[in-house]
Amino acid sequence: MSQFFAIHPDNPQPRLIKQAAKIVQDGGVIVYPTDSAYALGCQLANKDAVERIRQIRQLTDKHNFTLVCRDLSEISTYAIVDNAAFRLLKAHTPGPYTFILRATSEVPRRLLHPKRNTIGLRVPDSKIVRALLDELDEPLMSVTLALPDQEFPFVDAQDIYESLQHRVDLVIDGGACGMTPTTVVDLMQEIPTILRVGKGDPSAIS
Repeated sequence: MSQFFAIHPDNPQPRLIKQAAKIVQDGGVIVYPTDSAYALGCQLANKDAVERIRQIRQLTDKHNFTLVCRDLSEISTYAIVDNAAFRLLKAHTPGPYTFILRATSEVPRRLLHPKRNTIGLRVPDSKIVRALLDELDEPLMSVTLALPDQEFPFVDAQDIYESLQHRVDLVIDGGACGMTPTTVVDLMQEIPTILRVGKGDPSAIS
């Protein structure tokens, strides 16, 4: 059965953040709030935890995972960022956008799109996420929490706990989240391409 932490969205309790990071470092799968919707997360290098997330979401190997990073410098460790992409990232992070970029060798191949060698990256505008990433000192491997049989995503952490308490190791309650995932922007070509319209103004991407 999973644990349930109520963490203040504006003043995250350091003790709970440390405990949450330890669960991730020990191979756990967590549910956590972002600036768009609740998400599933695990340690980048943990193959078993990533596979558990695939099973919960019923994902194929063609689904891009997202690396949730602290800042632009961390993004540049895991993705190839040219000058144009850097300017766009700087203008729209932190925020509810996921950017598709070519991955560096720091990203395990099993996490990449099998044909494109790409990875999704984002920097959420969430104090809980920032505190957790600081404690982990590395990105979270993540996907939006949207179950296959759901018409709408969860917005309440207690509902998530009741549904997934036997499938995840921790649910972080950071207050009500929205139902809209991030806007996804493909930066693999010279002109950015909007792959999914979500939270975040797609007209601002240029």
